[in-house]
Amino acid sequence: MKSGDGSDAHDALFSSLYRELHRLARRELALRNGQAAFSPTTLLHEAYLDMADRHGIDFPDRARFMGYAARVMRGLIVDEARSRSALKRGGQAVITSLNTDVAEQHEVPDEELLRVSELLDELAASEPPLSELVDLKFFCGFSVAEIAALRGVCERTVQRDWEKARAYLYRGLRPGPAE
Repeated sequence: MKSGDGSDAHDALFSSLYRELHRLARRELALRNGQAAFSPTTLLHEAYLDMADRHGIDFPDRARFMGYAARVMRGLIVDEARSRSALKRGGQAVITSLNTDVAEQHEVPDEELLRVSELLDELAASEPPLSELVDLKFFCGFSVAEIAALRGVCERTVQRDWEKARAYLYRGLRPGPAE
C-alpha cells in the first residue's frame, strides 16, 4: 500500500489486520513477562498512533506492514524499558500490568532488550532484509513457510537468511573481550 493512498487506506489496512496486530502485541509483551507498563491493546493503539503520525511511508505488502508494526511496538517497549531503568535509579515506582498470556515465555532483562534493539538497528542499516526477517520471525511470530510465501521465495532461502541473522545477533550478544 502506498502512503499516497490516504489515511483512509491506512485505517482500512490497520482495521483488517487488527486481530493479527493484537496477537503481535500480546507476543511482544509476553517476552517482557508482565514487566511492561502496557496491555496488549494499549501497546497496539500506541503503535497505531505512532504510525499514523508518520507520513511518506510505503507498505507495498502485508509483510512490510507487519514488520514495521513490530518495529514500532518494539521501539515503544524499548523506550518504556529505558524509562523504567532511569526511574529505578531515581527511586520512582514501577508501573506493572498483569500478564495473562503465554506462560511459557521467559523474561528478557532490560539491558538485553536494549542491546538486541541496538543490534537490530545496526543490522537494519547494513542488511535491511535480514532485519525485516527478524521482525517477521521473532517479533511477528511468522513461520518460515509463511515468510517464504510473503516474500515469494523458497523456504530454504528464508532459513539461510534466518541463520545469518541469528549468527549476527549471537555474535553481538555473546560476552567476550572488548574489541
